[in-house]
Amino acid sequence: MTPMLFGPPSRQLFGLFHAPERDSNLAVLICMPIGQEAIRAHRLFRVLSDRLARSGTAVLRFDYHGTGDSPGDDLSGELEGWRRDVCTAHEELRRRVGGRRILWLGARLGASAAVLAAKSGHCDPARLILWDPIIDGARYIDSLRASHVDALEHSFCVPDPDWRRRLAKDSDAFTDELLGFGVSPVLRQQLRALSPKALQLTALHQTTVLADPEDRAAQEWARAESERRMPVTLSSFQHPLVWTSDPQPNNAMVPAEALQRLMAEAHD
Repeated sequence: MTPMLFGPPSRQLFGLFHAPERDSNLAVLICMPIGQEAIRAHRLFRVLSDRLARSGTAVLRFDYHGTGDSPGDDLSGELEGWRRDVCTAHEELRRRVGGRRILWLGARLGASAAVLAAKSGHCDPARLILWDPIIDGARYIDSLRASHVDALEHSFCVPDPDWRRRLAKDSDAFTDELLGFGVSPVLRQQLRALSPKALQLTALHQTTVLADPEDRAAQEWARAESERRMPVTLSSFQHPLVWTSDPQPNNAMVPAEALQRLMAEAHD
């Protein structure tokens, strides 16, 4: 695993390259979730990357601008810039692996950024694997707002009842910070505008959507894209990972079923 900075001097990104331990024709770019979801999924994607590398697959994990160990702060991160970061990471991985097939594995908002990057025409993955993609950005913000208030109530001995009233009455309440991460006005606007129409696929990329059966937005979006004759496969995937919290604090284990499923999808 090699740490590095890459990209233009004005917008460098931090990445970790997992060199393949034997020959194959595959490379994977991992497009991480954002904020608390990235923290929750960090160990899973670290273990996945190690196992892929042992199987002969080159892997690049990276932090978007304003996230993780990349330069910038929370308020400098926004969806359009993250879309460009995906293409920058793709070109860095291409530089390192030559002619290997590069597939993108995106989770949550990282999956949405991957779709936006793929349709931009500035980079060309062989395939997309989208795990629990965020299709309805407004609903996503509302779910994070609710999780934020839940976290506040669990953190204080005497919760403030006004938190719930503000959550119900003011759609902008608890949007400056979500679960410990600052959110810029630009990002809030972009997320509220994120919709199935903004995430239409192109026929250039084979796409696999791994979605919870109860995630109606993702299920309906994938079916609609299939009806548009896009090369997309919808696959139901239930797993025990809670994106915004760890139900077993300090537990270093990762969900075995998620690890096995993602390995199988990458090698499909």
